[in-house]
This record gives sequence, C-alpha cells and structure tokens, in this order.
Amino acid sequence: MEIHDLEEVLRGHPFFEGLEPQLARLVRGCARLQRFDPGQRLFREGEPAEHFYVLRRGRVALELSVPGHETLVFQTVDAGEIVGIAALVPPYRSLYDARAVARTVVIAIEARCIRDKCETDPRLGYELMKRLVPVLFQRLRATRLQLLDVYGAPGD
Repeated sequence: MEIHDLEEVLRGHPFFEGLEPQLARLVRGCARLQRFDPGQRLFREGEPAEHFYVLRRGRVALELSVPGHETLVFQTVDAGEIVGIAALVPPYRSLYDARAVARTVVIAIEARCIRDKCETDPRLGYELMKRLVPVLFQRLRATRLQLLDVYGAPGD
C-alpha cells in the first residue's frame, strides 16, 4: 500500500472521519499497517504501551488476568474501533491484554511519534482527544452495565 493510500485509509476510518488533510498527514507519518493472526497478542497488561491501534478488519478481545482464575474477556472490539489508548496517556503502560480473535488488520500508530506530533501541533492533540473521550465514555458505560449485570442493580 502506498503512503498516500494509507492517508486515505486513515481518513476513511470512523475514528478519523472528517480529520483535516494536514492533520491526517501528520498521523500517517506515525502509522503502518499490521496484521495479527487469531490468538496473537497486540499487547500485554503492564507492558510499555508503544502503539495505538485502529482496527480495519477483524476482532480483538480485551482481557484481564485474574489470579487463580481463567483470563477474563471484558470486551470485544471490531473493525472501526480502536485499542491501545494507554499509549496516549501517562504512564504509557497497557492496562489489559489485547488478543486477536480473528485475522485482524490494524493501522498501528507509533505512540511516541504521535505524542511528539501532538506536542508540536496542539490542533492534532485536541482532535485526538475529542475523538478519544467518547470512546472512553462508551467503554466506561459498557463496564458499568457489565457490573450491573453481574452484581445486580442497587436495592435488588
């Protein structure tokens, strides 16, 4: 895939939809396509978060290790979604494991590169944060609903 094509792929992804061409070029400079086979890990809990992933195809399970128990899948994300947000937020360490459930193609965005570009061009940082905050709220809401499902509503 040509570099110009990767910029078009980025701008066509729901997370980057409507991003100014100049800002898309900045992101493209930190991005590459990467493939993960089923069972392959994108990252592990506690490791340095070196990439932020934009899913093009496939499915990724987000998992937590629970001592004395099987690994717990707390969410599954599909094409059009993102994983690895910890790469953009100090202390830049993964908070959970991410494992490909199906053959998965991602745009891997190198974390230090994109953070440096956000420092240099605050417009890029602001655009990324505007796009990340709704994802964080959606995931927080999903977690809350899972907890209610497991433990019941207060007063039940």
